[in-house]
Amino acid sequence: MELISILNLAYLIASILFIIGIKQLAHPKTATRGNLLGALGMLIAVVATLFDREILSYEWIAVGVLIGSVIGIILAIKIQMTAMPQLVAVLNGFGGIASVFVAGAALQLSIPKYATAVNYQEIVSIVFSAIVGGITFSGSFIAFGKLQGFITEKAVRYPGDQLVKILVGLTAVGLGVYGCMEPTDESIYWILSGVSLLLGIFLVIPIGGADMPVVISLLNSYSGIAASATGFVLNNNVLIISGSLVGASGIILTQIMCKAMNRSLTNVLFGGFGAVATEMKDDGDFYSGKVKSTSAEEVAMLLDVARSVVIVPGYGMAVAQAQHTVRDLYQLLTARGIDVTFAIHPVAGRMPGHMNVLLAEADIPYDRLKEMDEINSTFENVDVVIVNGANDVTNPLAKTDPKSPIAGMPILDVGNAKTVVVIKRSLSAGFAGVPNPLFIADNCLMLFGDGKKATQEMIAALKES
Repeated sequence: MELISILNLAYLIASILFIIGIKQLAHPKTATRGNLLGALGMLIAVVATLFDREILSYEWIAVGVLIGSVIGIILAIKIQMTAMPQLVAVLNGFGGIASVFVAGAALQLSIPKYATAVNYQEIVSIVFSAIVGGITFSGSFIAFGKLQGFITEKAVRYPGDQLVKILVGLTAVGLGVYGCMEPTDESIYWILSGVSLLLGIFLVIPIGGADMPVVISLLNSYSGIAASATGFVLNNNVLIISGSLVGASGIILTQIMCKAMNRSLTNVLFGGFGAVATEMKDDGDFYSGKVKSTSAEEVAMLLDVARSVVIVPGYGMAVAQAQHTVRDLYQLLTARGIDVTFAIHPVAGRMPGHMNVLLAEADIPYDRLKEMDEINSTFENVDVVIVNGANDVTNPLAKTDPKSPIAGMPILDVGNAKTVVVIKRSLSAGFAGVPNPLFIADNCLMLFGDGKKATQEMIAALKES
C-alpha cells in the first residue's frame, strides 16, 4: 500500500474518532471516554502528519512537543475550574495565531510558484486564514482580559465606534482582495494580519461581561474555522474535517447560548452592533434598610420543615470551591426525605456547562440537575430555594427594566418560591454590573459569607437540630 493511502486512512480514522468523541461529550457518563477518543484521534493525526510532510528537523519538533507538553501539564494541574473560561479563551487565541503563521509560511513557499501560475484555492484560503485567525487571536485575548479583570468587564463604547469597526472591516476585506490579486507581495499578507488583529479588538471590546460566555463560544468557533481554512492551504484532510467540526459545534453552541440569554447572533457577531450603551448605577440607597440578613441556624430551621428544596449554583460557589460541601448538604437533606434538585441556568458561571461540570465533579446525580426551562414553572411549589453565589441569572431586572444590560435575558424565577436564601459575600453587583432587586424581596433572606463556609455552617446547624 502506498504511503499516501496509509496517510489518508490514518486521517480518516482520526476524523471518525473526533466525531465519536464529540458525540460522547454530550453526556456526563461518556464525556471522559469522549475526551480520550478525541485525544487518540489527535495523536494519530499528528503522527501521520509527521510522515506526510518533508521534515527539516525532527529535533526542533521534539523540543516544541516537550515544551508544549510541560506547559500543558502545568496548566492542567494549576488552573482552577473558575479560571477555565480564561484558559479556553487563551487556547482559542493560540489556535487563531497558529493559523496565521502557518498560512504565512505556506505563502512564502508558494510565492515562487505564483510567478508563473496562481493557485487561487490556496491563496484565498491563506487570506481567509489571516483574517479569521487574526480576529480570533486578538479577540480571544481581549475576552481573557475581561474575564481575568485586566480589562474592564463593562462594554467599552465611544462615539462612532460602529463606524470604526465597519471601516477596519472593509479595510481587511480590501486588503484580502488585493492580496489574492497580487499573491507575490508578501507584505500585504502581514499588513492584512495586523488589520485583522485590530478588528478582533474592536469587535470584542464593546461586548460587556454578561455576554462573555457567548463570546467564548463564538471565538471557539472562529478558531475551528481558521484551522479548517489552514487545512485547505496545506491540503490536509484531517485539519479540514477537525476544524469544520469545531467551527460547526461552536456556532451551534453560540446559538444555544444566545437563545438562553435572549441575544441575537447578529448582535454578538458584530460586537454589539446596534446596541444602546446603557449603564445602570446604584445610587447607594438601593439596598439601604431593605435587606433581611439571616444566619445558618435560621436557615437550618427553615430546611428542617421543608419538603422541597432547590439549590441554584453560581460563579460564587465555583470561586469558593463549595461544590463538594453542597453535595454534603444535598445528601443530608435527601436522607431526611426532602426532595432536593439543582436549577441550572445555561450561562451560570462564565462558560457553557460550568455548573454541570462542577456538580458532576462532586458526584451529584445527573438526574437531579434541572435545566431552566424545566424547573421555572415549579418554583411556586418549592419551599426553600438556596442561591449559592448566583446573581445575574436570578435578577428580575431582566424582565422589568428594558434599559438594563441583561434586559430580556431569561432568568431562573426563584422569586416565586416560598422562601429564597441567597448565599453571597456581599451586596456587590454581579458580572453585568447591576443591582439585584431579588435581594430586597419580601421572601428573600441574605446569608452573607463564603459559599463553602456558609454551607458548612448550615450543615452543622442541621445536624444539631
